Amino acid sequence: MRILLVEDDPSLASGIRLALKPEHYTVDHLADGDTALAALQGDEPFDAVVLDLGLPGLDGMQVLEAIRQRGNRVPVLVLTARDAVDDRIAGLDVGADDYMVKPFEVAELKARLRALLRRSQGQVSSVLACRGIRLDPATHDVHYLDEPVELSRREFTLLQEFMSHPGRVLTRDTLVRLVYGWDEDVASNAIEVHVHHLRRKLFPELIRTLRGIGYVMDKEPRGVSS
Repeated sequence: MRILLVEDDPSLASGIRLALKPEHYTVDHLADGDTALAALQGDEPFDAVVLDLGLPGLDGMQVLEAIRQRGNRVPVLVLTARDAVDDRIAGLDVGADDYMVKPFEVAELKARLRALLRRSQGQVSSVLACRGIRLDPATHDVHYLDEPVELSRREFTLLQEFMSHPGRVLTRDTLVRLVYGWDEDVASNAIEVHVHHLRRKLFPELIRTLRGIGYVMDKEPRGVSS
C-alpha cells in the first residue's frame, strides 16, 4: 500500500516513515500543503493520506477540502496537534476519514491505517484471500493452500496490491510508484523480477502479463466463471 505522508516536522515525518516501513507500506513524504495538493490532484496512485493540518502554504484543512470538492475519495487520516472538539468536528465534516491527535502511539496509527484501508476496500477483515492465497497485513504472513510462503518486502507489497485489486490491470509505471515511491532508483526490470519470483513461489498462473499494457491478477482461473 502506498501512503502519502504530509507533515512539516522533519523529525516526526522521519519517525513515521521508519515506523511504517516494516508494515510493507511505501511512504512518500511532502512537507507543505501546496505540493501535497498538486500530488493529490495528479495521477499518483495513493491508497491513503496521513495529513497534518498546520502546514506551510495551504493548511491541511484547505488541502482536504480541495480534493474532496474534486471528487477525490482517497482515505485521509488527519494527524494534528489541534485537539479541540470543534477542530475534530470540522476535519471530519470537511472529509477526513479519521482523526488522531498528537502525541500518539505508533501502534494505534498502524491499526487506524489498517482499518482505514480495509473500509476503503469494503472489507470486514484486513486479511486478503484470493485463489488459495491468504495475506495478512497485520502479521505479514502469506499462506498458499495453508502452507506458509516466505516473501521479500517488495514481493509482499506487490502481492498485496494485486490481491487488493483482483481483476484490475495495473501498469508497470503504476506498480513502480506503488512499490518504490519517489525516493528510490529502480532497475528497469525490477517489477518483472518481482512478478517472476511471485509466480515461482506461488504458482505460474498467478499474474498475467498483458504485453505493452501491464499485469493483472484474475479473480479466478481463466475459463472459470463465478
